Amino acid sequence: MSLKEKLQDDLRAALRSGEDQRKGTLRMVLAALHNAEIEAGGDLEESAVLAVLAKEAKQRRESIEEFRKGRREDLVAREEAELAIIQEYLPQQMTREEIVEAAGIAIAEVGASGPADKGKVMPLLVNRLRGRADGREINAVVTELLAGPR
Repeated sequence: MSLKEKLQDDLRAALRSGEDQRKGTLRMVLAALHNAEIEAGGDLEESAVLAVLAKEAKQRRESIEEFRKGRREDLVAREEAELAIIQEYLPQQMTREEIVEAAGIAIAEVGASGPADKGKVMPLLVNRLRGRADGREINAVVTELLAGPR
C-alpha cells in the first residue's frame, strides 16, 4: 500500500470515527498532494509524496514558532496537533549525530575543504536526507563542519 493510499484509508477511518482534528489534517495533506500531482502532471512517486509531507510539517513548525511569538497558544496547540498527525506518516527523524555522520561522508565524497565548498555539499546531503532531517539542521551541521578544524 502506498503512502497516499494509507492517507486516504486513514481519512476514511477518521470520518467514520468522528476524529475532527485528524480528519481536517488529512484532508489538508491530501489536498496538498493533489495540488502537487496537478503541478507534476501525473501521479507522484513515493519520494515526492514524502517531500510534500515534509513541506507540510515544516509549515506547521514555522507557524508554531510565529504563533508563539504572537502569544497565540490556542493556535500553537492546533498547529502542534496537526504536526503530530503529519509526523506519523514521515520516516523517523535523524538525530544530530546521524546528520553529522552523513554530512562527514558527503563532505569527503565531494572533497570539500572549507566554507566555500558548502554549495557542493548541501544539494547532495539534502537529497539524501530528504524527509528524515530538517534543512535548517542540515545547513547548521554542514556550516559547522566546514568552518571548524578537520
